[in-house]
Amino acid sequence: MRQSSLVVIANRLPLDDSAAPDGACEWRRSPGGLASALHAILEQTPATWVGWAGGVGPAPALPDVGSLRLRPVALTEKELRGYYEGFANSTLWPLYHDAVQQPIFDRGWWETYRTVNRRFAEAAAEVAEPGAAVWVQDYHLQLVPAMLRELRPDLLIGFFLHVPFPPPELYMQLPRRVELLRGMLGADLVGFQREQAAHNVAQLAKKLLGVAATDRAITVDGRTVRTGAFPVSIDVAEMRALATRPDVVSQARQLRHDLGQPKRVLLSVDRIDWTKGIEHRLTAYSELLRDGFVKVRDTVMVQVAVPSRERVESYRGLRDRIEGEVGRINGEYGRVGEPAIHYLNQRFGRSELAALYLTADVMVVTPLRDGMNLVAKEFVAAREDDAGALVLSEFAGAAAELPQAFLVNPHDVDGLKQTLLQAMEADHADLNARMTAMRRHLAQHDIMAWARAYLTALDHTGRLAERLPPLGPR
Repeated sequence: MRQSSLVVIANRLPLDDSAAPDGACEWRRSPGGLASALHAILEQTPATWVGWAGGVGPAPALPDVGSLRLRPVALTEKELRGYYEGFANSTLWPLYHDAVQQPIFDRGWWETYRTVNRRFAEAAAEVAEPGAAVWVQDYHLQLVPAMLRELRPDLLIGFFLHVPFPPPELYMQLPRRVELLRGMLGADLVGFQREQAAHNVAQLAKKLLGVAATDRAITVDGRTVRTGAFPVSIDVAEMRALATRPDVVSQARQLRHDLGQPKRVLLSVDRIDWTKGIEHRLTAYSELLRDGFVKVRDTVMVQVAVPSRERVESYRGLRDRIEGEVGRINGEYGRVGEPAIHYLNQRFGRSELAALYLTADVMVVTPLRDGMNLVAKEFVAAREDDAGALVLSEFAGAAAELPQAFLVNPHDVDGLKQTLLQAMEADHADLNARMTAMRRHLAQHDIMAWARAYLTALDHTGRLAERLPPLGPR
């Protein structure tokens, strides 16, 4: 395989699970996902992406996707269970999300996680040009930066954590805490969504490694590792263009008609994950119906629950609980042809999502903990009419950038109910002022601004950032 001067390493290749009709690979886009975040950058910047193609067994031969070359990494069934379903998503994911669900510490998973991380590092070392920049993504691959530095000390290595990084007292529970911390600090630049994460890592570096550390720099093995916050964003221009397409506007009108022309439409779009606060949201909405603050004929809730980690038993159990609660609410408060909640357990295309965003009067984004939550930003970008209300969890990273949203503590069901009512009853002038301010912020802090800020910090020469298209609408 040809070598590249920019290499991205992530758990998954950015491919749709099904091939296009002509057999070509298509970019995989999910609401708020990593592939969506990087799509606008890598469709215009020659690079190689190292990642798992999905499935088990030998790595498939894959064609390029535009200017992006693909380097698949193979996983066995055992590795998928231990590395991905086990250590990454049953140990690190819950711990990094404030242990809302109890993390599982399994000694066997660690060995598999380390083996797979080594395989990713070796694949990147093979495809990277001398002196290339390698951008490692997320908690699945936290050991890769140090492994890659050992294999290829000539490389410029960046690591970005898309999820929250926990406070030291939670992180200290990890049996392999030192190795994981050293793995991440193998990078030249470690980026986070929030400043607090950089502070947490600095405190841990002092405590566990006994090194000099500030919230901006950590000295490890004679090297200076720079750290900082680089809040990830979306392709604002793409979402604006989608939301103004005549067919999308027409689809939004049809959706409203199909929902029975209600006075208000509430919308949530989440992966099925207990961090997203879906059960808390359903409880709040059910009590609003029970107490008569919301009438089924006037108000409709649409809950899009995108399938996620369906092989993991706890996620299947969560899906069953959510579907059971939706059934209970509809059975108790719905009428023939008028369900209280329209529940959709499926994936949606980008244009379909844009139509849903245009249909909503209130977008409800209430995770219990989230690194950023790009769905909230997509909704704001789609609302060219400067209308609509955004109810946003204060525990989502996006809350720091969108303070004009109706912020809420999703753990407080009574507070969530009050905030939903406030958003539903807000007057047009208030909603317009809030949305205008949020859209103005996003226009200056889109996906290109994020990439430019991170890559400029990684490479002081500016060579990487020069490859990116200019900021703003394209």
